[in-house]
Amino acid sequence: MVIGVKLAARLSLGFLWIFTGVISAFISKDIGYEILASGGIKGNLATFSIYAGSFLDVIIGIWLLSGINLKNCYLIQMFVIALYTVLLSVIEPAFWVHPFGPLTKNIPLLVMIYYLYRINKSQDSDTVC
Repeated sequence: MVIGVKLAARLSLGFLWIFTGVISAFISKDIGYEILASGGIKGNLATFSIYAGSFLDVIIGIWLLSGINLKNCYLIQMFVIALYTVLLSVIEPAFWVHPFGPLTKNIPLLVMIYYLYRINKSQDSDTVC
């Protein structure tokens, strides 16, 4: 039973990362530009930020789906989410009280990723699961 839940959690995280990356780069770019502009990030730097973040998100999602070296993947996810949270808190602190919770959702995501990290670490295995 635990393996099924662990796999479902990992696959759903993979979907979230890939979906977010694709949406950010191809469908809702204008929203990204607006958010970055409110923090003074415009022009080529904004474009680079959107595409680099999107690329990173997709890579993390694919890494999760691969099931390879998950301990490092979980650590990197926690770092990236913490970084995104800090940056967005500086750029647009109102997102902490946004009704859809774009920043508050990071807290349960971090807890779930940490839990997966601990399960993976306790099994002391980097095999595909």
